[in-house]
Amino acid sequence: CVCVCVLCMLFVCVGVRSSEFWFGAMMDSQRRVSPSPSRGASSESGGGGRRAASFNTGLQSFAFILAFSFAVLEPVLVVGAQFGILHQVPEGHVGVYWRGGALTNTITSPGFHLKMPFITRYEPIQVTIQTDQVKDIPCGTKGGVMIFFEKIEVVNRLRKEYVYETILEYGVGYDRTWIYDKIHHEINQFCSSHTLQEVYIDKFDQIDETMKEAIQRDCTKYAPGIEIIGVRVTKPSIPKTIARNFEVMEEERTKVLIAMEKQKVVEKEAETQTKKAVTEAEKDAHVSKILMNQRLMEKESMKRQQEIENEIFLDREKSLTDAAFYRVLKEADANTLKLTPEYLELKFIEAIANNSKIFFGEKVPGMVLDQRLLGNFLSKVPLETHADL
Repeated sequence: CVCVCVLCMLFVCVGVRSSEFWFGAMMDSQRRVSPSPSRGASSESGGGGRRAASFNTGLQSFAFILAFSFAVLEPVLVVGAQFGILHQVPEGHVGVYWRGGALTNTITSPGFHLKMPFITRYEPIQVTIQTDQVKDIPCGTKGGVMIFFEKIEVVNRLRKEYVYETILEYGVGYDRTWIYDKIHHEINQFCSSHTLQEVYIDKFDQIDETMKEAIQRDCTKYAPGIEIIGVRVTKPSIPKTIARNFEVMEEERTKVLIAMEKQKVVEKEAETQTKKAVTEAEKDAHVSKILMNQRLMEKESMKRQQEIENEIFLDREKSLTDAAFYRVLKEADANTLKLTPEYLELKFIEAIANNSKIFFGEKVPGMVLDQRLLGNFLSKVPLETHADL
C-alpha cells in the first residue's frame, strides 16, 4: 500500500510540472504576439532562459519518473508475478498462497487480488475439467512382448472444496502422482496379466474402463478431491513382425467372414425359397379349405332344404293317412251301425230278386243259396207264405 501511495504522489508531481511547463509556453506565445520596449525585450529574453531551464528540469523529472516506473512498476503490476502486489486469478481457477513457504488456507476466486511481495507466493489451481495426456507408456505383456501406448488421455477435475487438502498433501503437481504415475503403473499391471492378443484385440475395449475404475478407486481413498471423468486409450504400437502376423490373421479372418457371409446369403436364399414355397402351399391350402368349406356349406344347405321338404311331405302324408284312417274308422263305425241282420237280409233278398233265373228243387247247389241265410229268411216268413212259395 505504501508503494502504491508513493507512485501516486510521483504521478501527481509529474502532472503539476507538466502543467507549469505548458502554461509557461502559452504565456510566451502571447508575449510574442504583442511586442514590448527594449527593456521589456531584455526581460523577455531573461524569462525565456528561465523557462528553458524549467523545461529541461521537467524533462529530466519525467525521464526519472519513467525510468522509476519501468524499474518498480514492471515487477509490481505484472499479472501473476510472484514478487508483485497485484495479481490475477484466471477464470476456472482458484488462487492458493504460501507465506514464508507454508501453505495458507486462503483460497481466492477468479479476479484481481493483492498480496505481500517477496513474502507471499501465489499459484493458480484449475478447478474445471481438464485433460491430462500421458505419452509414450511402455509395458510388457504376459508373453513378454514389449508394446508402447503412444497417448492416454485422462479427463479429470479437482473439486474446489478439496483444493486446500489436496495441495497440502500432494502439492501443485498432484496430477503427477495420481494421474501420470498412476497411469504408468496401472497400464503395466494390466499388460502383465494379459496376453498380446487380449491387450491388442480381445480386451482392448475394456482398458479405458479398467483404468478409470483403478485410478478413481485409489483417488477416492487417498485424494477424494480428484474426480476421474473418463480415460481415452489409443491403440498400442507393437513390433512390426507381430503386426504383420496380426494383419495376415486379420486377412484370413476376413476371408472366413466373407465365406461365412456368402454361406449365410445362400442359406437365406434357400430359406427364402422355402418360405416362398411354404407360403404358396399355405395359400393353396387356405384357398382349398375355403372352397371345401363353401362346398360343405352348400351341401349342408341342400341337406337342410331336403330335410325341410321331407318334413313337409311327411307332415302332408301323415295328415292324409290320418284323414284316411279317420275316414275308414268312421266308415267302420258307420257299417257297424248300418250292417244289421235285417239290412243284410234285405240286401240278400234284393240281390235274389234281381236275378233272372231262380232254381227250385231239393238239391240246389250250396254256392247259390246260403242255407243259413235262407233258413233265417224262411223262419221269419209266415207259413201261408211258405205254402204260396
